[in-house]
Amino acid sequence: MDDPFSFVLLCLASFRLTRLIVYDAIMDWLRRPFHQWVEEELSDGRKEMFLVLKGSGLRRWFGELLSCYWCTGIWCAAFCYAGIMLWPAVFQPFIVLLAIAGGAALIETIVSKWLS
Repeated sequence: MDDPFSFVLLCLASFRLTRLIVYDAIMDWLRRPFHQWVEEELSDGRKEMFLVLKGSGLRRWFGELLSCYWCTGIWCAAFCYAGIMLWPAVFQPFIVLLAIAGGAALIETIVSKWLS
């Protein structure tokens, strides 16, 4: 972490990895053992989905972790930082790829809001 560019790369990479784990459908297999979505009908007739954490103890703790962007974010940041410090040759391409995807996600969000 000698320069601001490396810091920005790590920020974007941890942002994208966190969103991947907490929200993206491609990682649903990881959340499924800990989360259950339940559909309930509200008093006005609308239906709404609610997240229910499965189990107790360690299983519930992982469920809470995987449903909280802020909680997962700290672990993703630690993973990215530790990886780049301990195994830079292995982690640098991973960090750059995630950073590019994170930057693209931010640009898409901005453009979508601007065009709507």
